[in-house]
Amino acid sequence: MEFIRHPIDGVIELRPKYFGDARGYFAETYRKSAWEQAGVFLEFVQENKSLSRAVGTIRGLHFQLPPFAQDKLVSCVRGAIYDVAVDIRRASRTFGQHVGVTLTAERGEQLLVPAGFAHGFCTIEPDTEVAYKVSSYYSAECDRGVLWSDPAIGIAWPVEPDAAQLSDKDRRAPLLADAPDLF
Repeated sequence: MEFIRHPIDGVIELRPKYFGDARGYFAETYRKSAWEQAGVFLEFVQENKSLSRAVGTIRGLHFQLPPFAQDKLVSCVRGAIYDVAVDIRRASRTFGQHVGVTLTAERGEQLLVPAGFAHGFCTIEPDTEVAYKVSSYYSAECDRGVLWSDPAIGIAWPVEPDAAQLSDKDRRAPLLADAPDLF
C-alpha cells in the first residue's frame, strides 16, 4: 500500500496494490501494521455506505465536533467521486484550504480525512457507492457542516452549481466564516 501525504497535514491518500489475473483481482485495502509503520494510529469503530444515483450528487461538507470528532477513511466501491477534505482547524496555518482527489472503484484509492476537517464528495459516475470507516460513532448532537460552494474555500467541483444534487441540509449549511462551531 502506498501512502501519499498531501500539503495539508494529516490528509493522506492511499493506493493499494492490485494483483490481477483472468479471474479478476485481489487487493489488501487495510492493514493496521502498515498504517502504524507509516505513523498513523487509528481505530475505526463504524463503517458507513452511501449510494448516489445521479452524477453531480454532492454530499457534504460534513464533520462532527468533539467528543465525537471523526477520522474518516473514504473509498469508492462502485463508480467514481471527487473527494474533498477542508481544514477547519482555526489555529492551523492551512485553515480553510482543501485537498481534492478522485477516488474510483476501479483503482481503489482511499482518502484519510482527519478529525478537524470537513468532508464532502461529488459523484462523477452514475450509481456510485461510497464506503467509509470512522473513528467515532455518529452523534446527531455533534453533526455539523459548512456550505459546499463557499467561495472562500474555492473547491472546483466537477458539476455546475445549479446542476448539483443536494440535500436540504447541505443547501442550508453556513459559510465557513459564519460557522459557529469549528475546531
